[in-house]
Amino acid sequence: MQPIIRSYQPGDLDAIYDICVRTGAAGGDARGVHSSDRMLGDVWAVPYVVREPEHAHVLDDGTGAAVGYVLGTADTAAFVGWLRAEWIPSVAGRFAGDDPRDRDLKAVLFSPEKMLRPEFAGYPAHLHIDLLPEWQGRGQGRALMAAFLAGLRAAGVPGVHLGMAASNEGAYAFYRRLGFHDLTVPDSGARFVGRDTSPL
Repeated sequence: MQPIIRSYQPGDLDAIYDICVRTGAAGGDARGVHSSDRMLGDVWAVPYVVREPEHAHVLDDGTGAAVGYVLGTADTAAFVGWLRAEWIPSVAGRFAGDDPRDRDLKAVLFSPEKMLRPEFAGYPAHLHIDLLPEWQGRGQGRALMAAFLAGLRAAGVPGVHLGMAASNEGAYAFYRRLGFHDLTVPDSGARFVGRDTSPL
């Protein structure tokens, strides 16, 4: 069976958690890094499919199983407001422990306003894209990105940005090939890129 890009469905939720943790260490496997393997998904993936499923697409391996995704928000400022008012209170109990392995991730969850930077003014959307390792390098990441950008264009969104670990050279090269350019964000500890929402 041939893989396809399709819209996210609620039945994909466990796969979203799984893909997120298996690619969560600068593209590598982060299982066992935190006290729960679902924590990364609660921060970096699941809020997006809960709030804006219309902007979530999955790579289906042809059997109905999601093996990659692109997800995000069309309006980062509105998304941050929703995180603060609704998402964080709904998951705070899962982050209530004091395991030192979770300290940095908890800091990200509980400070969503750090997503709001003047350097992103022309790029109001942002995204996350991840594919399981065996599905990388096959052109499927490009297909996922094309689907996401098409949705942003249809919604009238002019630009999109994303961030990554500064050490993730493979991801950076991928985004550059897709027309993203560097965004200088002082004191972030990460690398950011942006582009308009024109077709690839």
